[in-house]
Amino acid sequence: MSAEQQNNEEVTIDLRRLFILIRKHIISILIWMIGLGLIAYGVSEYVLVPKYTASTQLLVNRKTADANQAYTNQQADINAVTTYKDIITSNVILKGASKYLANPVTLVKKATPAKKAVYKTNDDGTRTLVKKAVKAKPAVYKRESKSYSVSPSELASAVSVTTTTSSQVFTLSATAETPAKAQAIANAVAKEFKEQIPKIMDVNNVTIVAEAPKGTKTFPKVKMITAVGVLAGLVISLLIIIIKDLSDTTVREDSFMTNELGLTNLGEIASITMPKDWTFTAKTAEKRSSSRRRV
Repeated sequence: MSAEQQNNEEVTIDLRRLFILIRKHIISILIWMIGLGLIAYGVSEYVLVPKYTASTQLLVNRKTADANQAYTNQQADINAVTTYKDIITSNVILKGASKYLANPVTLVKKATPAKKAVYKTNDDGTRTLVKKAVKAKPAVYKRESKSYSVSPSELASAVSVTTTTSSQVFTLSATAETPAKAQAIANAVAKEFKEQIPKIMDVNNVTIVAEAPKGTKTFPKVKMITAVGVLAGLVISLLIIIIKDLSDTTVREDSFMTNELGLTNLGEIASITMPKDWTFTAKTAEKRSSSRRRV
């Protein structure tokens, strides 16, 4: 037999042995897989702190009346998207966003100061009302969301910006512990960026293409973690079974005694199965010996 044939035979025997081991320990393998899968599901669903992500889209471009200059400005804005990405995560923007999140209100109507009534004095000395007095009216504010205490450093780790090649639109994403908080952070940073970017750069048109909706759960991915747990159970159970089998010194085949140890096979002793109610005593042995003498 050639060396290649012998190697192929050994591989076949090993694979056959592995299949036998799997079939023999299928119950324990299933227990490992189901057990670790349930543990992974429980940890991901009830132990790990969930994270939610909300995204908004922004468009920055320059307004120009010159049609020939429009294309040049568009290309400049596309090239400047990377700069906008750095600005939106800068301390200037995040400071303002942090302040807004602590008191998220928007001015709807400015305050109206009080005005006195205006009278005209007639020739006969009487006074005629020309303009009525106007009472002072406070400014009207609209609350955008719940208040959140988030520092600029926390915002820096929660906010990320992604861009698309050859596009003036970029996406601002925020991650937080609740869907509403993720939404509030994304919209607050976008609002602050829209207000501050004209002061920082020569840009006169910032548009929030789509405001952030409530965040969606992005961590942990329960199904994926559960699948990893099941797979880990399969691998661990197989490793334990294989290690136990390799450490077992029991001789299973006659060929091992002759080929590996070089011993000569003198014969085999068959297994004898005795009845369960059969007992061997001294009287039984005496009866058997006396019966042999009679014969």
